[in-house]
Amino acid sequence: MKMFQAQVYIARRSQLKKAVGKGLILFMGNNESPINYRDNTYNFRQDSNFLYYFGISQPGLAAVIDAESGEEILFGDEFSIDDIIWVGQQQSLGEKARQAGIYRRQDFSTLASFIQKNKNRIHILPLYRHDNLIMLAEFLSKTPAEIREMASTTFIDAIIAQRSYKSAEEIEQMEIAVNISRKMHLNAMRSVSPGKYEYEIVSEIYRTAKAMDADMAYAVILSVHGQTLHNHYHGNILKGGQLLLNDSGAENNMFYAGDITRTCPVDRTFTSKQAEIYEIVLEMENSSIAMLRPGLAYREVHIAANKLMLNRLKEIGLVNGDVDEMTEAGVGGIFMPHGLGHMIGLDVHDMEDLSENRVGYTPDLKRSTQLGLKSLRLARKLETGFTLTVEPGIYFIPELLTKTETEGKFRDWINFEKLKSYHDFGGIRIEDNVLITADSHQILGTPIPKSIGEIEALR
Repeated sequence: MKMFQAQVYIARRSQLKKAVGKGLILFMGNNESPINYRDNTYNFRQDSNFLYYFGISQPGLAAVIDAESGEEILFGDEFSIDDIIWVGQQQSLGEKARQAGIYRRQDFSTLASFIQKNKNRIHILPLYRHDNLIMLAEFLSKTPAEIREMASTTFIDAIIAQRSYKSAEEIEQMEIAVNISRKMHLNAMRSVSPGKYEYEIVSEIYRTAKAMDADMAYAVILSVHGQTLHNHYHGNILKGGQLLLNDSGAENNMFYAGDITRTCPVDRTFTSKQAEIYEIVLEMENSSIAMLRPGLAYREVHIAANKLMLNRLKEIGLVNGDVDEMTEAGVGGIFMPHGLGHMIGLDVHDMEDLSENRVGYTPDLKRSTQLGLKSLRLARKLETGFTLTVEPGIYFIPELLTKTETEGKFRDWINFEKLKSYHDFGGIRIEDNVLITADSHQILGTPIPKSIGEIEALR
């Protein structure tokens, strides 16, 4: 099992104790999750907050930190001989704990009484796994709804304030994840040709990840129907004249995520129509990345990308009118109904289990209700050490275009008649992962081909 040096975890926990100040800080690790019966389980993935502070990837664990006394306890059971028969000899839990700088361990069965004795001074996080939610409800004789209400904002905010800023060792791991993702995308693009099924390209992505000791950070989004933002169906046959959108990222063996999107033609080259829209999206991405620096609100980068898009769509006759007015009215959301990006780290959408709004917004920055802008997951001012995705796109969603036209919405701005020839176009998205540096930014990992010339040269 790979972990950072013990001092990394000790320092992280020390910072957390100071931020929380008082009480008991409870971490519930994840358990095995059955697919269809108890012993046939999904691939185990430890809770990211547990990984950040303790580094141990093993089911059946919990941990408590006393913010006042400094005491730290790991709750979990050593492997029995029956376990070893099935899974082989394992490093002891005590040894793993020492690797994380933890020197007190108790059997998991003692957790309930420990929590009951300290129930009035305990800090808990929102629980996204129902088994942990039910377990804690039983420990405290409460309903799951009551447990949800107990989530400690002090604890949540302390973690967000810490995990938002990536350390040097984390950035190193993220670059590894991005470089594995790079290889996945290169191999995928090279394997694209008419007559293949989408799932054949997906299989190459998974093969590449496994060959580099990695898993997927999220389920592969790959489709010739790129206008469907999270399309997980992979049964279409690739046909000439189509575009293939591939949004996939690796999770490396230290559990850090990459999140990359590339779009390529099924044929060897882009058509002139495809190239025209592709160049707009590429300009949106390059200009957005060029803007990034500490102190700039990411909401402003999203809006700037929308303005650029509307200007270019106006030049080719798909929209008309004043771009500032269109931006204010939300016309851009018809063509890019998602946000420009989100935080990334141990989670592909980093820390969103703690509250998407607390991660990406501030109390004085309210979320929009406008299509596109309402889906912006990161809007706050950028700070040194943030890592985020930049992922603009242009999509021609027939159902959305038809609905908008039928309702008479934006009819003074959108050329619906000309757009009818784009109803079978699909969608284009281009995405990279970026670190905010002291005065600028750095694209993580080795550059991944994204210009039209680079992509066509791969084929």
